[in-house]
Amino acid sequence: MYPDGFPQDIIDEFIRKTGVPGILCNKPASGTQIIAELGDEHVATGKPIVYTSGDSVFQIACHEDVVPVERLYEMCETARHILTGKNAVARVIARPFVGENGNYKRTPNRRDFSLKPSEDNILCRVRDKGFDVIGVGKIHDIFAGVGLTESKHTNDNQDGMDVTLDYMKQDNKGIIYTNLVEFDSTWGHRRDYKGYARGLEEFDERLSQVLDTLKDTDMLVITADHGCDPTYKGTDHTREYVPLLVYGKCLKHGVNLGTGDTYADIAQTLAEIFGTEPVKIGKSFLNKIM
Repeated sequence: MYPDGFPQDIIDEFIRKTGVPGILCNKPASGTQIIAELGDEHVATGKPIVYTSGDSVFQIACHEDVVPVERLYEMCETARHILTGKNAVARVIARPFVGENGNYKRTPNRRDFSLKPSEDNILCRVRDKGFDVIGVGKIHDIFAGVGLTESKHTNDNQDGMDVTLDYMKQDNKGIIYTNLVEFDSTWGHRRDYKGYARGLEEFDERLSQVLDTLKDTDMLVITADHGCDPTYKGTDHTREYVPLLVYGKCLKHGVNLGTGDTYADIAQTLAEIFGTEPVKIGKSFLNKIM
């Protein structure tokens, strides 16, 4: 975490290795606010906007007409190699944007360059059992591809639902792991509660298609990786519990799963379903729903 911005030696090494003429910002900031504040200077100078947030992230924002997206990705790869050891931030994030003065807008070409997780996780264990582990949306970036047998990036929630349904209709067996990013990036962090409400309504409509497509032996899990209350102050994640909704045609209905101690309860349940070695933490809830 870098509440005061990144150390000067990190910034100097980034500038030297990428060959950029310098950087702008270097402090915690809201992504949309910082491109509104510094977008014109970036366009005029070509200096990338480097900032962080309440997460362990190194974010680089560049206008797509000033810095081509592939060049921005290269800069992120360079930053990823620099940010190791004591400065090993969880993610380096490419934040491309377009538009003009007073009307800058981020594009769907965001990419996350994550630290590679240990292979001691449920995705790897399920993969090693010979099952498919398919990532939809930001999942490949979050896990740096570790444990996935296949993945596809998506532009928004609707695209994510389209891709998920396509995979559900294919001949695969294992896990389809989907992240619907707009609840977080477009509405949650932006504190757009009206947009969030519309997004929930749109998801409800698409959910009926998912339920219709479920096979008799499928299990659907709906949850979140953190809170992001769109009515709360600031732009950071919030601290409420996340939902856990589980459904399947072969499962018991109307079961209260209670309040779990850890997100890993889902992983432990998957370990039991797929017959892998148990994960280190978490409690399976399979006995409650079978």
